[in-house]
Amino acid sequence: MPEKQNSDLVNERVRFPSVMLIGPNGEQLGVMSSREAYEKAIEYDLDLLCVAPNAKPPVCKILNYGKYRFEQQKKAKENKRNQQMHMVDLKEVQLTPQIGEHDLLTKANRAKEFLQNGDKVKVVVRYRGRQLAHIDVGQEVLNRFIAQLTEVSTIEKPASMEGKFMIAILASKFRK
Repeated sequence: MPEKQNSDLVNERVRFPSVMLIGPNGEQLGVMSSREAYEKAIEYDLDLLCVAPNAKPPVCKILNYGKYRFEQQKKAKENKRNQQMHMVDLKEVQLTPQIGEHDLLTKANRAKEFLQNGDKVKVVVRYRGRQLAHIDVGQEVLNRFIAQLTEVSTIEKPASMEGKFMIAILASKFRK
C-alpha cells in the first residue's frame, strides 16, 4: 500500500525568503531567512515546521515533528470517534394494510428496541395493486402502529404517500 504523501512544510522543504520564527518554548525569535531558521532548529536538535505558510511573513516553529504528527493523528482519531458516537441510524419497518394484529405488535416491539437504542425508525406501509384504492386502511394501520410507540418516540415526519408507499419517520426520545 503506498504511503500517503505528507504535505507539511518541514525542515528543508521550508523555502521562503524570510520567516517569523517561534522557538521550542513558544518565544518569538524574530524574522530571519528560512536557512537561518533551519540552522537554529538543528541547534536545538529539533525540526522546523511552517505552521502558517500564508501569513506575511510565514510563521515557522521549532518542535519535535514526530511528536507533532502523533498528536495530530490522535486528535483526528478522537474527532472521528466522537463523530461516530453522534451518528443516528435510520432503521426501517415495513407494514401492509392487511397486517395481522399480532404481527403489528411484534413489529412495534422491534421498532421500540430501535428507538430505545437512540435510532430513528422509518415506518413504511406498502400497497399492492388494488390496495391503492383503499389508502385509508393503511393509514389506520400506521396510526395504530405509531400509537403503540408514543411513549418512546416523536413524529419527525408525518405520514405521506410516495408512490406505492406511505412513509412516516419517528425519532427517538432517548439520546444515543
